[in-house]
Amino acid sequence: MRSLLTAATISLAFTLFLTPLFIRLFEKLGWGQVIRTPEDAHNPSHQAKRGTPTMGGVVFIVGSIVGYVVGTLTGGAPPTISGLLVIWMMVGFGVVGFIDDFMKVRQQRSLGLSGWRKIVGQVLVAVPFGILALNFPNTYGQTPASPYVSFFRDIPVLSFMALGVIVGWIIYLVWVSFISVAWSNATNLTDGLDGLATGAGIFTISALSLVTFWQFQQRCMSNALVDSYVNACYPTRDPMDLTIVAASFVGALVGFLWWNAPKAKIFMGDVGSMAIGGVIAAMGILSRTELLTVIIAGVFIIGPGSVILQRYYFKATGGKRLFLMSPFHHHLEMRGWPEITIVVRMWIIAGMLAVTGVGLFYVAWLAAL
Repeated sequence: MRSLLTAATISLAFTLFLTPLFIRLFEKLGWGQVIRTPEDAHNPSHQAKRGTPTMGGVVFIVGSIVGYVVGTLTGGAPPTISGLLVIWMMVGFGVVGFIDDFMKVRQQRSLGLSGWRKIVGQVLVAVPFGILALNFPNTYGQTPASPYVSFFRDIPVLSFMALGVIVGWIIYLVWVSFISVAWSNATNLTDGLDGLATGAGIFTISALSLVTFWQFQQRCMSNALVDSYVNACYPTRDPMDLTIVAASFVGALVGFLWWNAPKAKIFMGDVGSMAIGGVIAAMGILSRTELLTVIIAGVFIIGPGSVILQRYYFKATGGKRLFLMSPFHHHLEMRGWPEITIVVRMWIIAGMLAVTGVGLFYVAWLAAL
């Protein structure tokens, strides 16, 4: 518990007090926001954001790592392979986003990495994660991830390895890559208004940390586990370390939100939004709740869902639009909603979905008793 509190506190303090230093540094480096689309260019509120320091995701990525390392080393709970895998996904996807951001800033254009190059970069991060996650068993034979599709826990009938080792590994890695790419791009599309992705990320990853903390309390190898709870225990390899790394990330996001809330002094950029997606994907896979994460992080599906609907409707109707602009939060802007109203209401949706997911997780545990 000491590691948990220390990690969250250090990360929070890092981003809360040091973000202004990064803002000044980024201003000197010329890392200013580039207006992305013609719609943005004609939107006065977006036009006013030109030149605001971006790539602020670097701040909370570094803050998360500092908090996690200090928390684990000083709290008597050394880092585990599970925690390090979450860090890998956070940093790896952050690097892909950083390259995308840097290209935009350097060229002063809204186009960075092409869509397919971005996906290739994300897959290059996800595949090593997937391979390592099915290795490093502990003394009880538990690996960080499992070769099953999972909802509240592994679904026994949905085993990748039932198709044979080679085919099973291929499908498993495709599954991990799909989850990782999907969440990374979903969070990236959600990042369009001041504080929107940051606040939603706080709700989502906080909920996932509650899931892993409960898994720690009800872990199968716990000597303190009540006999009647054995049938409902969780075989998650390192649930407490997953909770610590999630807490450090949430702490960093909270400190960053102080400066990112409307009117933002700094934007997270793709480096930040993709890092959030990487953490969500890693936490979902390693806590063995990939399908439940769709509910917990459901607010991040609204944006990409609206983009997909817009494209299909446009093609099906010969050029008509379902929304004034996609993602959906920009449609609401075009309808005249104030930015702060959209952001706060999206936070409310994020909170409701996060609470719903955690509630369902607890009900599933009760049902398993």
